Amino acid sequence: MGLEVGPGTACLPWPVGVCVAARGKGAFALQRVVWPTCPTVSTATKCGKCGPGYPTPLEAMKGPREEIVYLPCIYRNTGTEAPDYLATVDIDPKSPQYCQVIHRLPMPNLKDELHHSGWNACSSCFGDSTKSRNKLVLPCLMSSRIYVVDVGSDPRAPKLHKVIEAEDIHAKCGLGYVHTSHCLASGEVMVSTLGDPKGNGKGGFVLLDGETFEVKGTWEQPGGAAPLGYDFWYQPRHNVMISTEWAAPNVFRDGFNPAHVEAGLYGSHIHVWDWQRHEIVQTLPLQDGLIPLEVRFLHNPDAAHGFVGCALSSTIQHFYKNQGGTWSVEKVIQVPPKKVKGWLLPEMPSLITDILLSLDDRFLYFSNWLHGDLRQYDISDPHRPRLTGQLFLGGSIVKGGPVQVLEDQELESQPEPLVVKGKRVPGGPQMIQLSLDGKRLYITTSLYSAWDKQFYPDLIREGSVMLQIDVDTIKGGLKLNPNFLVDFGKEPLGPALAHEPRYPGGDCSSDIWL
Repeated sequence: MGLEVGPGTACLPWPVGVCVAARGKGAFALQRVVWPTCPTVSTATKCGKCGPGYPTPLEAMKGPREEIVYLPCIYRNTGTEAPDYLATVDIDPKSPQYCQVIHRLPMPNLKDELHHSGWNACSSCFGDSTKSRNKLVLPCLMSSRIYVVDVGSDPRAPKLHKVIEAEDIHAKCGLGYVHTSHCLASGEVMVSTLGDPKGNGKGGFVLLDGETFEVKGTWEQPGGAAPLGYDFWYQPRHNVMISTEWAAPNVFRDGFNPAHVEAGLYGSHIHVWDWQRHEIVQTLPLQDGLIPLEVRFLHNPDAAHGFVGCALSSTIQHFYKNQGGTWSVEKVIQVPPKKVKGWLLPEMPSLITDILLSLDDRFLYFSNWLHGDLRQYDISDPHRPRLTGQLFLGGSIVKGGPVQVLEDQELESQPEPLVVKGKRVPGGPQMIQLSLDGKRLYITTSLYSAWDKQFYPDLIREGSVMLQIDVDTIKGGLKLNPNFLVDFGKEPLGPALAHEPRYPGGDCSSDIWL
């Protein structure tokens, strides 16, 4: 059966007999509908009446292979007095420009600290034929600006569409230090924040008009921001959103200070929000869960499970809905620290900095930025993830470096340095992005410029890189592609720090299904 769709109404990708309709400021209501006319799921991607993205995550896995990727590149804290820029990289192995930066779009200001990016519209708007995924939203972590980039006119040569100044966000929202951007089925764009205009902690959400990109105000109820903020993910069928915590911008801005951990200034909770009422209904303390960063629900919109990676404590936490409608969280993975000599502290955490779930909800991936390894887990049973792949890609404990490992619960010897196409890779695996079919994983090595400078000075001198990993989607397993290297140490204005990869057609960390 199909579903009759129109502006403001989103097709449900599973035939459950309900429609999720927009109800102001990102809220949704479940309504009984009759659907005689919209195409079936198997042909919906070819339907001229459908909006951006795909009807289901499994249909998205059948999408075309990625040919280009967008990456924010940062110059703040590198010594190069130049604006951050959006790099367009050719990743089509059939192209003569394979592994090359084919376009650079500089921002009009200095020291923005571009970080993550999102879309004006994604699969949450699939049922709205008036929507198109043609603008990339670039929040600036330090300047609190938001850049809107036109990638629809010429995907290989994006151009700046609009600048949302920090003063507008400060005045209308009382928020600053913008981070994660997600599009909503209502046609709006929602951006999380880490602080107030003065750099104190404040986990709120800026709401933008998805057409004009005017600042409309806050998504949360007045006075209802979380104490700290970072990432978020929503799941409307369960009337829920989960948000995470890093720290107040004034705490992490200039580097990592262990005294701030002792003082309890870093996040250790996740917040459960009522999606319709826009308010926190639960705050869940995490067991061994310091600095919960990236949060991911399972892609299936019926699922009431998700995961969050906790950086400093090096744990993966699984959250899930109870029969009574409340939410619980449990630690399901612990990466043990290593006792070391020649480092900041006597014990080195792995520092889990990014996590992803494959579109079929079978595999979880995460990066250990300090230890230097990338991991793949089978999450068929989300309560008991099972390690299926591991690969070392640089890191702080490689042989020949300044750090000596004195005691290691996992390894018998320190890993070898990584050399790809003649270049010794600086830093460790950080941001990750998976191809739609789940067979290729792209890795960048920069975390945040001030922390890069502190933990990996060679990243500042040599620039970051992008690597590609081949994934065994049958049995599990990871293998480095030795022929893929994008070296941002050779950029025209000097070595740059490339951060989060984003494909033009959407991916598993930007698209949400209803």
